Amino acid sequence: MPPTVNMGIPGASISVVEPATGKRVLLAEPRGYCAGVDRAVETVERALEKHGPPVYVRHEIVHNRHVVETLAKAGAVFVDETDEVPEGAIVVFSAHGVAPSVHASAAERDLQVIDATCPLVTKVHNEAKRFARDDYDILLIGHQGHEEVIGTAGEAPDHVQLVDGPGAVEQVTVRDENKVVWLSQTTLSVDETMETVERLRERFPKLQDPPSDDICYATQNRQVAVKAMAPECELVIVVGSANSSNSVRLVEVALGAGSRAAHLVDCADDIDPAWLDDVTTVGVTSGASVPEILVRGVLERLAEHGYDVVQPVTTANETLVFALPREIRPARS
Repeated sequence: MPPTVNMGIPGASISVVEPATGKRVLLAEPRGYCAGVDRAVETVERALEKHGPPVYVRHEIVHNRHVVETLAKAGAVFVDETDEVPEGAIVVFSAHGVAPSVHASAAERDLQVIDATCPLVTKVHNEAKRFARDDYDILLIGHQGHEEVIGTAGEAPDHVQLVDGPGAVEQVTVRDENKVVWLSQTTLSVDETMETVERLRERFPKLQDPPSDDICYATQNRQVAVKAMAPECELVIVVGSANSSNSVRLVEVALGAGSRAAHLVDCADDIDPAWLDDVTTVGVTSGASVPEILVRGVLERLAEHGYDVVQPVTTANETLVFALPREIRPARS
């Protein structure tokens, strides 16, 4: 077995193998599909198997171009709103969650709803409802226009204020500084979120934390893996789509952790060979909505450019699995 080098992060290590060409790839583990994405994609696949096409999906089921195009070829029809779905048809709600008004609109059209909202997002929704019932001001840390933020804010629109990063803290106003809580979009950078929380707490010393960590475990794990390998890399390639918040954050994390350059690519064809000039070590990871086939394509492309060893950078083992929505679970025998 090859020796390992401790990376200064608990549980993180790199297996050391000397590449014949002097060029190597560090491959982040974990990467790619999280439990919520896996559940959402399988939900659409199972719905198509059970009911046949078309199955309508409100918004992209997950933020990945390859996944959406593949499901569309199989018979999924992606729409912006429920009023585009024929009355009585099947509609799947995406992993990002929806506001109560969307459920109401679907009910008015007698749609057969299959809700693929990630359970971790549902948890944040439930927290928003509970704190709103207790008449708290809810400071929701997230990005303007992100589907998850829209869905969460829709649970308690009269109580939620969006805080879009540390720079937005000064514009926040609250009714009672003794009844203020923060929640967050699950896919944010851990560092960015905590910087925003620290600034909010400077303004509102009695700011209450959510009852449990709202940052998605998968988002956090992927960022930790990138932090472990980035100092060793001249370049980090993040596989993911531009509208994937967690993938975009991985690029920022790589640069912040010491990589000389970092780029987001949808697939291997997006790699610019000029990026590889004088680069000995390339780090590769992928966002939580990216299928492994796209990562394999990137590794094959790098092999074509002389990178002959792939070394894992392992920081965590993920075993979490979410049950499928009850509407498409296999019938019990």
